[in-house]
Amino acid sequence: MTLAISILLAVGGVMLTVAALLTVTRMARGPGPLDRIVAADVLVAVLVAGIALEAVWSHRPTSLLVLLVLSLLGFTGSVSVARLLAREKR
Repeated sequence: MTLAISILLAVGGVMLTVAALLTVTRMARGPGPLDRIVAADVLVAVLVAGIALEAVWSHRPTSLLVLLVLSLLGFTGSVSVARLLAREKR
């Protein structure tokens, strides 16, 4: 792997780490439960991006299944919360 690609992957890892820390801060300090739920969904998205970055780094195709399951979990969780909130507003 070339040096430029290694540097880009390292910068991407640092950016994802900062995003995860900020998201965990929002989960802890969120003024309401909806903010915490959205932060949890963002954290799943950051986790998916981190695993994808690791898969690029290590050239392992086995991470694809983990990415698929986490993406489906994040989507299902978001849709479930949206339906629950829509039902409560009636």
